[in-house]
Amino acid sequence: MNTFIRFFFEFISIFMDGMKMMFRGIVEGFKQVINIKNYIEIINDYKESFNGPEWVFTAFAIGILVVIFGLLLAIIFLALKGKFRFGKKKLNQDELLDEIADLNSQVLKLSKQNDELMAMKVSQLGLNPDAEDDGAGSGGKSSGKGKKGEDEEEDPNEANKGIRFPNCTMIDEKYEMIKPKNYGNDFDLEQLLDDFRCYAASQLHLYYDPVLLRPFIAGLACGKLIILQGISGTGKTSLAYAWGKFVNNDSCVAAVQPSWRDKTEFLGYFNEFTKKFNESESLVEMYTATYDDNVHTLILDEMNIARVEYYFAEMLSILEMPSRDKWVIELVASGWPNDPKKIINGKFKLPGNLWYIGTINNDDSTFMVTDKVYDRAMPIDINTKVDPFECREQESVSINSSYLEGLFKQACEDIPLSAKSLKLINEMDDYVINHFRVAFGNRIMKQLRVFVSVYVACGGKEVSAIDYFIAKKIFRKFEQLNLALIADEIDPFIKYLNNQFGEGNMVECIEYLLRIKKSI
Repeated sequence: MNTFIRFFFEFISIFMDGMKMMFRGIVEGFKQVINIKNYIEIINDYKESFNGPEWVFTAFAIGILVVIFGLLLAIIFLALKGKFRFGKKKLNQDELLDEIADLNSQVLKLSKQNDELMAMKVSQLGLNPDAEDDGAGSGGKSSGKGKKGEDEEEDPNEANKGIRFPNCTMIDEKYEMIKPKNYGNDFDLEQLLDDFRCYAASQLHLYYDPVLLRPFIAGLACGKLIILQGISGTGKTSLAYAWGKFVNNDSCVAAVQPSWRDKTEFLGYFNEFTKKFNESESLVEMYTATYDDNVHTLILDEMNIARVEYYFAEMLSILEMPSRDKWVIELVASGWPNDPKKIINGKFKLPGNLWYIGTINNDDSTFMVTDKVYDRAMPIDINTKVDPFECREQESVSINSSYLEGLFKQACEDIPLSAKSLKLINEMDDYVINHFRVAFGNRIMKQLRVFVSVYVACGGKEVSAIDYFIAKKIFRKFEQLNLALIADEIDPFIKYLNNQFGEGNMVECIEYLLRIKKSI
């Protein structure tokens, strides 16, 4: 053991001697730096040889040393100050965390007390969700009333026991004896466009160009979701509002909030405490649409103020299904006996006579809409205003949804996309793939056929319809590319479009490409 002690002492002495030398060196170095006597002695040795300019340089050298020494002291001071401040800050944070923990504990206690008080209140009102409904059926109610006494009035909340969807249940009662009307519509799509334009001008003092209304009506034919986009104040919401007024069925406006994260924000949610489903206005409008054949419109105002693919994702997937029998969305996990007639086993079938129109402001306060949304919707740009014009008086028109969709179907049969245009589009598809690495896809081609047919049925030209659709649905994908890499491809592509489709016919496409080129 004595041998190890001697070894350990000699072994550790090497480290300790090194530390002493380091510390001694720092101390000696600091003493050397501040040894004013040595500086004075050196100056005295050379002062006899200095002339005027050399004394200036000497003073300059002394000044540099003073500045360097001052900076060194400042660095040491700030380092020590920062260390103490950090320690103090950490101490303050610990104190704050302790206070937050205490506050959380108090909040939990208050919440528990509040829940107990609410439970007592609900029990007194007869809304206890855990109580069994002994009075189901008219016989049960009569028996209960007899026990209470003939003079005592029945609890008004008694009838709502077991009803999770009160608003939808009221719609069941309202429309139980009402059958869908057939309005005997006999207009065509071109007349529909002109009637809508004149109605908006004469009744609402809203002025629209046929160049805008043709893609709007053609967009209704392409699918159930239309996106009206553009700068603020160009009348996007007004167009959707005017359409609802025109078809004698006011649009339901769902004001999207930044906090929307899933479908419960859009449709509503089941409250486990009250055992009621908090129905949104959107759900009520959707449920109402199942009882008639009218054209219904639901406006998602400022839809990109939250992420569309979060709160509307399930709706997008369902509405894409070709069979409307599959348009079913789950609201609750299971069914209750008193659920509305059209909510079966907690599931609701979406109506086919309702269109969703979203409005988008293109500014920094909103989220970018993803390809998933754009591919399933028809985007329409509204960036200009039309000057007021004189127009004939036009009243609103009640329209059967089945008649309107019949016009869309008839247009596709009577005015199909020409073989020549289809060939040009397929060739352009190959060109875009080779030069820009962007492809159309089957979904877009299907929408293109419908859009072009209905656009032409509304009085437009086939090439104009193709131009508009490609610019809004396909060229939009260029924004996801590295624009600097495709800059040299833009001018040759514009030349290609003019050669293939005719000089100046692809106006929307060329304007879009020039905008991209200008932004590079």
